[in-house]
Amino acid sequence: MPKQIQTLCLNDAKALLAAGEAKAGELGRPVNIAVVDAGGHLIAHLRMDGAWFGTTDLAINKAFSARAFDMSTEALGNFAQPGQEAYGIQYSNSGRVMIFSGGFPVERNGVVIGAIGVAGGVGDEDRMIAEAALNAFFGETYQQAKGA
Repeated sequence: MPKQIQTLCLNDAKALLAAGEAKAGELGRPVNIAVVDAGGHLIAHLRMDGAWFGTTDLAINKAFSARAFDMSTEALGNFAQPGQEAYGIQYSNSGRVMIFSGGFPVERNGVVIGAIGVAGGVGDEDRMIAEAALNAFFGETYQQAKGA
C-alpha cells in the first residue's frame, strides 16, 4: 500500500490565499501570494490587481524556500549572512532560494504540510500578510497550531 503523507490541498491553498488577500487589502498593499504542498510544488498563486509582476516568482520561490528548508525565509536569511554557515545558499537550487521575509512553512502537529510565500510589499508587510493568512487558516495563532 502506498505511503500517505500529510499535505495542503487546493481548498487549503484557497483559504490561505483569501486570508492573505484580505490582510493585504487592509494594508493597501497589492501582493503576490503562493502556496506549495508538502513536496514544495505550487498548488495555487494569486496576483492581486496592481501587484508588481516581478514579484510573482519571488512569492513562489519564498514558498518553495520555506518548504525546502522548513523554516521561514527570514530565519534562513539570518543563516545566509556573511560569516554564517549558509552564506551563499541563495545561489543554490538554480537561484530559487529566497532569504528575505515573507515565506513560512505550514506546520500541523509538528509536520510540515506545505508553505506560503508573499511578495510585493516591504519585508514587514510580506511577513504580516503571510502570518495573518496562517493565523486565519488555523483559527489560532500559527505558533499555537504548530505546537510551539
